[in-house]
Amino acid sequence: MRSCSSFQRHSQSHLGHFRARRSSSLIVAKTSCRFRSGSLSPELNGSKSNVSRTHGYQLQYTAVQVGAFNDDFDIASFDNWSDDEGTVGYMVSSSEGEESDGEIVLNSISDTDLPSVFVSNNDALTLTAHRLAMIGRARRRHRIKLGLFINLGLITFLTVLLLFVDWCAWKIVRLPLAPFYLTRPFFISAVLVSCAGYICVPLLKSLKIRQIIRKEGPARHSRKGRTPTMGGLFFVPIGIAVTIATVGFSSLQVSGASAATLAIALIGLIDDVICLVKNHSSGLSAWSRLILEVAVGTWFSFWLDATSIPSPYGMKMLVPLPAPLGLLFLGKFYLLLTSFTFVSMGNGVNLTDGLDGLAGGTAALAFIGMSIAVLPICSELSIFGASMAGACVGFLLHNRYRASVFMGDTGSLALGGALASMAACTGMFFPLFVSSGIFVVEASSVIMQVLYFKITKHLLGGGRRLFRMAPFHHHLELCGLKEPMIVAGAYVISSVLALFAGYVGLIAA
Repeated sequence: MRSCSSFQRHSQSHLGHFRARRSSSLIVAKTSCRFRSGSLSPELNGSKSNVSRTHGYQLQYTAVQVGAFNDDFDIASFDNWSDDEGTVGYMVSSSEGEESDGEIVLNSISDTDLPSVFVSNNDALTLTAHRLAMIGRARRRHRIKLGLFINLGLITFLTVLLLFVDWCAWKIVRLPLAPFYLTRPFFISAVLVSCAGYICVPLLKSLKIRQIIRKEGPARHSRKGRTPTMGGLFFVPIGIAVTIATVGFSSLQVSGASAATLAIALIGLIDDVICLVKNHSSGLSAWSRLILEVAVGTWFSFWLDATSIPSPYGMKMLVPLPAPLGLLFLGKFYLLLTSFTFVSMGNGVNLTDGLDGLAGGTAALAFIGMSIAVLPICSELSIFGASMAGACVGFLLHNRYRASVFMGDTGSLALGGALASMAACTGMFFPLFVSSGIFVVEASSVIMQVLYFKITKHLLGGGRRLFRMAPFHHHLELCGLKEPMIVAGAYVISSVLALFAGYVGLIAA
């Protein structure tokens, strides 16, 4: 392989020559090289120049086009290229016949053939800029199409489902309901949040309220460090406001659920603000946040116990379950279950919020599943769920792949608290855990990872990991699955779980 090493030394000397002239230059060449024993004869696209012989090998050169960039050119923009989209493709093959030691072909992937002669600096700069612009447009079109395709599929499914529920809602409730009872608040929230995003997202960006990326996460997530966060500040209040405007303050369940959602959103807001002030990925300590979440859940439990909430069962502290289980009376354990649900749902949504659109889309599906489940018990609370689902869908317009804003702990904790309050007001805990199956899996993966590591460290002397990384969506990323594919798969699974949760809630009520 003396030919290969000789060619590498010669190539490195030329590259060093170009880098010495200007360190920010971009060298673009379209080359096809073939190595054979006894000779090295590159076949080049373009005019041939001087020929030199070194150690009996023939080396042939071609004109290489150099385009210089200004000093403010952002090299980080190349980070958006995926691993399989590099500019150079490599092929290595070997042959046993004849006198061939091997064959290496280097092909530059381009959308424009380079001229075969040297051109002026202005022409080189123009051509290079054109090539980069075309690459950026192709990536942008691919990104927009993929994100919109997933979003449109989710919106279509939710719209069809809500229209079907509205069409047969009188059979479920056995009372006349207003036309488009659930579809109307869903679309009002979606439109208002999507419009508000065009004002709030640039505002968050101008205030430099950016996401702090954890160093322990996947390496490719480092490019999300410039994305603004705390999107929950504009989509959570809009979802609650649309509910209040539709229902009013006559429903105690809706008022209590709205208050609990804002209270636990405040915990997330404090956590986000501390992260920004400390410029660190961790805000509140784990114990501090846990205590605050338990406090909100306990307050809501005592409020339920002290308030006369109308119930079709004539008494509270009941959990409806499908036949043959029927109604399950929990008594004071109902209060403990409520506190546990607030903590588990809030942290479940927070752990799921690691990919673009993952938490928002699955939360929207969980809200719709719960809206169907609680419809026979409290129809006003169904409007709350539909409105929050619409707020999540409107937020997805800005949070889809690739995200322009993240919801932060302000949004993720609020969504978990809203789901927990819907279940606590109606006793629909079983449909809640079914419709929130993605959140349960994500939270369980973290618990399993920690327990497995501690057990193996105690028994084997060295900790081992059950997953490559927790939560589970990071494990799938490291297994090679692309981010949009993981999100789309989660949407499909959540759609099935939402349908099943709604069905279980209807037959249990």
